[in-house]
Amino acid sequence: MNESPDSPVPVEPGIETEHAEEFIEHLRRVSDSLPSHINVDAQSVEQGLAKLVLTLIELIRRLLEKQAVRRMEGGELAPEQIEELGLALMKLEEKMAELKEQFGLADEDLNLDLGPIGKLI
Repeated sequence: MNESPDSPVPVEPGIETEHAEEFIEHLRRVSDSLPSHINVDAQSVEQGLAKLVLTLIELIRRLLEKQAVRRMEGGELAPEQIEELGLALMKLEEKMAELKEQFGLADEDLNLDLGPIGKLI
């Protein structure tokens, strides 16, 4: 291998052996609590993926709406831009309604609970 004298020499990460046994025991407890296999069918995978994607899209849509309102109130947008933005957001909201119906999801299905942070939407 041709290395220049200035290139750093790769270093293997050090392993802290002082707590290795404790770590291995913790991994065993975790792996024992997991099921030996997971039953996954195509329908539930599709539903879960649709829920995740639609949740992200809904979050972005709401952020865009808030940004648009802020820009309108700040006088940054021309009347034509406001009209275009409003139509685009309406179309996105309609498409979201179609997709939620197609995958059998309701608004509350997209409102994930993030624990101490609260609800996503």
